[in-house]
Amino acid sequence: MSNTLLDLSNAMSAAAEKAGRSTVLVNARRRLPASGIAIAADLILTANHVVERDEDITVALPDGSQVAAQVAGRDPGSDLALLRLGKAVATPAEKAAEAKVGQIVLALGRPSLDGIEASLGVVSAVGGPVRTPRGLLERTYRTDTTPYPGFSGGPLIDAEGRVLGLNTSGFGRGSSITIPAEVAWKVAGELAAHGSIKRGYLGIRSQPVELAAAAQTALKREQATGLLIVGLEAGTPAEAGGLLVGDILVGLNGHPVSDPDELFASLSGDVVGKLTPVEILRGGEPKTVTVTVGER
Repeated sequence: MSNTLLDLSNAMSAAAEKAGRSTVLVNARRRLPASGIAIAADLILTANHVVERDEDITVALPDGSQVAAQVAGRDPGSDLALLRLGKAVATPAEKAAEAKVGQIVLALGRPSLDGIEASLGVVSAVGGPVRTPRGLLERTYRTDTTPYPGFSGGPLIDAEGRVLGLNTSGFGRGSSITIPAEVAWKVAGELAAHGSIKRGYLGIRSQPVELAAAAQTALKREQATGLLIVGLEAGTPAEAGGLLVGDILVGLNGHPVSDPDELFASLSGDVVGKLTPVEILRGGEPKTVTVTVGER
């Protein structure tokens, strides 16, 4: 007769063992070591706040061997840092699909040479975008796993040992969130290529305003709010592109913009330095101006 609880226990243990092959210890700060995820044979993704120095960084692999590493790139806005190993000897993790609320998960860490540690929980919320002190995360997961010391930078995994995201407590007050793997891997790709993340800016001050029914009719879409431009900084892309105080910004690069977070998300590295269409309402009439987005 099948024992469901035993089957689940064995499955989670096997998942931890599998993902543990790609979970490493990161020595890059004075206090407790942290964890990291191998995303390639020579690349380790971890939390930026645990990398307190740029030199004398080592990474301990699951077999206990120590490998020297260098910072390949940082992004304080997402609290992600990418380390490049001196030798391509790590086992890359397998990335999972998007997490679902109620899904059983494990948070893993390797805070010491004694081996991996695990905390069981469920995904309690999927949210985003979330504004951080120095950036914006497109999506986040919240779980009821316990963020033990040294778990920052480690993976959140599913029942098959695939990585759902990277756990970090770097946004304050001792709480931990999970950066979805899709978001984290995307940031890692940019860090590997450029060493940092480009973020754009227009140079405006704005506030959300409701759009009247007539304005929505003119836009030919349902959009409840836009951003009223209440100030322009001198010599900025917005001024050069012809935006005016009193314009209502309602879209950028083909995407509707309803609030400051949506504008922040639209000003990604993909549009920095490029001629970008900005959709506005001027005197109640829709108009598109072209702005060369600057780099923040």
